[in-house]
Amino acid sequence: MPHIIAEPCIGTKDTSCVDVCPVDCIHPTKDEPDYESAEQLYIDPDTCIDCGLCVEECPVRAIFPEEDLPTEWNNYVQINLDYYNSK
Repeated sequence: MPHIIAEPCIGTKDTSCVDVCPVDCIHPTKDEPDYESAEQLYIDPDTCIDCGLCVEECPVRAIFPEEDLPTEWNNYVQINLDYYNSK
């Protein structure tokens, strides 16, 4: 999984990262029906091209390359995967 969205996104769901993503791999977007009920945004591991544009765009610094994910947020790897596996 190239990039992970972690705990700082919860309750924020700032979509600046969505706007810069060249492959539309961050969901839900504000236009999607589950945006309001989603706790955070998620990166689709099968679509992400590991460009890193989203990392700097995130105002709460919630996006990390998997290898740089702080250990206390390792569970967010599975949380991101689960979001897309439930679709």
